[in-house]
Amino acid sequence: MVIYRERLTVPVAWWLLGGLFAFSAMIAVGWYRGLFWGVATGAAAAAIASAIFATASIRITVNAGELAVGRARIELSYLSDAIPLDKHAASHRAGPGADARAFLVIRPYIAGAVEITLDDPDDPVPYWLISTRHPGQLASALSAAISARGGLH
Repeated sequence: MVIYRERLTVPVAWWLLGGLFAFSAMIAVGWYRGLFWGVATGAAAAAIASAIFATASIRITVNAGELAVGRARIELSYLSDAIPLDKHAASHRAGPGADARAFLVIRPYIAGAVEITLDDPDDPVPYWLISTRHPGQLASALSAAISARGGLH
């Protein structure tokens, strides 16, 4: 049973910038080396930008038993709290206020985040900091799921 699901993708503006870069590469190389090389370079630049943007996409899922952020997974029984952070608080926790041991999944184009406190004495990671477009919703979903599981293990 999925409680919360979100997919973080790059904004449309980044796709437009990637297209403009590919177009400018096509014009520059085409002007210097000819039409074939210009089109080939533009197509290659567009393919590389698309591949980078596609691999930057990440899925966040909360279900009755675990939190999944991309390929990382953790059982809810190891979590104790989830705090929504606005742009400034998230920037501080990812920068000067960060703990070097923390697990970060930060996207520069997403302002909000959720700080998820771990409660596992065997794990040196104190918290996960996850970018999200809906910090309040993700924190509420996690808090409800943690409470339903009984919180601590």
